[in-house]
Amino acid sequence: MRYKISGKQIDIGEALQFHVQSELGEVVAKYAERPTDATVVFSRSAHEYVCEATVHLSTGLTAQAKAHATEIYAAFDGCNEKMEKQLRRYKRRLKDHHRDRSEPVELLGAASYILASESTEHENEPESLQPIIVAEMETKIPSLSVGEAVMQMELAGSPVLVFRNENKDGLNVVYRREDGNIGWIDP
Repeated sequence: MRYKISGKQIDIGEALQFHVQSELGEVVAKYAERPTDATVVFSRSAHEYVCEATVHLSTGLTAQAKAHATEIYAAFDGCNEKMEKQLRRYKRRLKDHHRDRSEPVELLGAASYILASESTEHENEPESLQPIIVAEMETKIPSLSVGEAVMQMELAGSPVLVFRNENKDGLNVVYRREDGNIGWIDP
């Protein structure tokens, strides 16, 4: 597994890098069969250290965790515990409810845009009704079953996930509803 361990405006030493590789590697090896890479970023937020970790699995799923603490090792340990909990849940769901995926998830390329929010001032009418594009990026749309899409959305902690339904070969959306349930759009 490839590791990318870095700090945002802070210096991280060899001892911390070794600690991260050994502890995170142990957790990932316990619950994931073929992890591809892990990214761990340390930063400061006022008086606390922040640790953000992302682990990409060969199945195409991504697990993310984030923790805060007053000491850098404690921040990583909290993040590592959250990662272990996510991977344990992921493995249990695969074991209990889903078939084993023999091939990696197929990813389709797509454009992703960030649009400027509308101004709160209504004094000036906009010249056109076209939104202003702030940023343009490329994103990947995974080919998943509905159950895997819900699992990926929960692992990422995102409110919505667009995916290609591998059973029907069309684009679908799963999202978290205000009542806490999961919604599924199948056009």
